[in-house]
Amino acid sequence: MNNHLKFTISTALAFFASFPNLRAQDTKPAEIQVTPYKTTMLANGKDEVLITAKIIDRKGRDVPQLSKSVTYKVIGDARLISVNGIDAKTLQKTDSTWESTLSGTARIILRAGNVRTPIKFEAKSDSPTEGATEIHTIQPGKAHKVTNDRYTARAISDKILGADISFLPQLESRGIKFSDNGVEKDALMILKDHGFNYIRLRIFNNPAQPKGYSPNTGFCDLEHTKQMAKRVKAAGMKFLLDFHYSDYWADPQQQNKPLAWSGKDFRTLTDSVQAYTKHVMQQLKDQGTEPDMVQIGNEINHGMIWPEGHVNNLDSLAQLIYAGFKGIKEVSPQSVIMLHVALGGQAEESEFFYDAMHKRNVPYDIIGLSYYPKWHGTLADLRSNIADLSKKYKRQIMVAEYTHMKREVNDIAFTVPGGRGVGSFIWEPLNTWEAIFDRSGKSNELLDVYPEIAEKYLK
Repeated sequence: MNNHLKFTISTALAFFASFPNLRAQDTKPAEIQVTPYKTTMLANGKDEVLITAKIIDRKGRDVPQLSKSVTYKVIGDARLISVNGIDAKTLQKTDSTWESTLSGTARIILRAGNVRTPIKFEAKSDSPTEGATEIHTIQPGKAHKVTNDRYTARAISDKILGADISFLPQLESRGIKFSDNGVEKDALMILKDHGFNYIRLRIFNNPAQPKGYSPNTGFCDLEHTKQMAKRVKAAGMKFLLDFHYSDYWADPQQQNKPLAWSGKDFRTLTDSVQAYTKHVMQQLKDQGTEPDMVQIGNEINHGMIWPEGHVNNLDSLAQLIYAGFKGIKEVSPQSVIMLHVALGGQAEESEFFYDAMHKRNVPYDIIGLSYYPKWHGTLADLRSNIADLSKKYKRQIMVAEYTHMKREVNDIAFTVPGGRGVGSFIWEPLNTWEAIFDRSGKSNELLDVYPEIAEKYLK
């Protein structure tokens, strides 16, 4: 989750692009959308990435009739190679800027340098709002296995139509009550009535601390998670537990270590991950709400628990994941475990991550991908990446986060070749982005998409 709450709601709502009668003059430019096809590069002076740029309106629709002079800027050790096949040297204005006319979609090739440093790519114009992306460059070392044990990935028989509704206790604390067709109900039951069968809950280590996710109140801590888990199970639904291993949001651009683990040496850090994971799992099991599936980390293509678990330190990252794995298995040997990255359509980076885990013999069961079209490519990119990953790694696979293009994404998630697609989790549909309830808690027409999906894929 590219820190979903911090990004503007002017995200790529490509859903609206499906309206065939929309005239180009009905749209106004709002943003230069920048989509990188990987955000992890080798700092070897050779590695290249495709970045696309296009102008969109506030609902994410293309504004193809508009041409603008755009300045591309690179901060860090990298340079542009070409823009739409034109040698970037002919477009260069300064050591770090290039200028070109943007009309339709620009295809930009960027090459990394030899210095391991964050790279920021920006696309600016006098208007609309600039677009940007951040790339992590790495110099990974030789792979070392975390264990010599052979692990056989577990398959699940469930098909999952899920929703992450971790915000629910916060919304209810503000007095919001949920209803469908004028009938007030628990939001969980409304979702279940429309075909949902799984709930995803995120958990932070100490979100109540001053710089945590929920200062003082501690939403999404262990106690709030236990309460929500009881509600999920009482509703007759299953649940996925999402460990962020942070006091705050963990996503590709920030994986901050919990305050309580600061200053620990690496051995103590891995022990802390295992002990914390075991404690949470035991608390949930003791109250009869053992998770049906568990995520070790949230969108961890750039690693987790930085700096030790940064993707540049792949051996350390693998050991931290394995510590979480052991903590889960000590309590719940039959638990199904997901490794989740934010790379829906980014095939090259997806393979790099799961190859790195394979080389280090990291055990897990299911591949999870986030898919937000603004950052993760087209539907065709998603379909191709899911098919290739599930085949190469012989794992079941799912879309662990999405919000836009509900029918299209689920069609892809449930129809993976070889029958390995197990479903999806929509991210925070109660109140975020393309929500299925309005701000007062009343359901809208987007909720009505789901009975059709459930009938098609869960029966």
